[in-house]
Amino acid sequence: MKRKIAILLTAVFCLSVFAGCGSKETDLAYIKDKGKMTIGYTLYEPMNYYDENGNLTGFETEFATAVCEKLGVEPDFQVIDWKQKEVELKSKAIDCIWNGLTVSEDRKENMAFSTAYVSNRQVAIIRKTDAEKYTTAESMKGAKMIAESGSAGETAIKADEFLSQNDYIAANAQKDALLEIKAGTSDVAVLDYIMAKAVIRDDTDYSDLMIVEEIQLTPEEYAVGFRLEDTELLAEVNKIIADLVEDGTLAGLAEKYDMSENLAFK
Repeated sequence: MKRKIAILLTAVFCLSVFAGCGSKETDLAYIKDKGKMTIGYTLYEPMNYYDENGNLTGFETEFATAVCEKLGVEPDFQVIDWKQKEVELKSKAIDCIWNGLTVSEDRKENMAFSTAYVSNRQVAIIRKTDAEKYTTAESMKGAKMIAESGSAGETAIKADEFLSQNDYIAANAQKDALLEIKAGTSDVAVLDYIMAKAVIRDDTDYSDLMIVEEIQLTPEEYAVGFRLEDTELLAEVNKIIADLVEDGTLAGLAEKYDMSENLAFK
């Protein structure tokens, strides 16, 4: 009798396992059932920023919105701490990272990347008054370095033969790094060329800063970051990106935000 009961319990357990497997929700269904895709981002012009009317806009904002529309869900933009982006993604606090996210081998261990859509590089930013002082990475010996914590700029500083020897502090955001340069508390900031080009102009608060064009730092590509297991969602987003490239939507957004030269698809 005990043997029959044991067999019966085993059979019931197996059936429950199979039933559970059969009813498991896919990653794409999870997004569609919610009716929204939660997008992790930081404020970073021209990718995601607030316009003069207080509306969230930018290349990434419009790009993500176009993808969500084709997915049949609403975009749910959530500001995140960039240092905690992998934790936020893994915990499902967000569904993807879509904010000038640099593809790297280290990050591939923790997330899956979409098709890369933007080519970029890291650049050194200094005060215009230091233009003759800082002309090469070697000439920056002894300079106080700053970059956003956990960013490609931070990685570029640590990887450079000369910059890595200097004192370095981490900022909470790329704009904070620029403010430190303006204030004179740091000497050289390393950040994304796309952002630097967008904000360092004669008609902005950063008109006293400049890009050291002679210094060539790390080239990189941007993509959307998803959870490693979200293979179905990733495949669907990649199909939509291909559609947006083919119909000219992505090229139009790049032109609108002065990023045509950075678009990975020509």
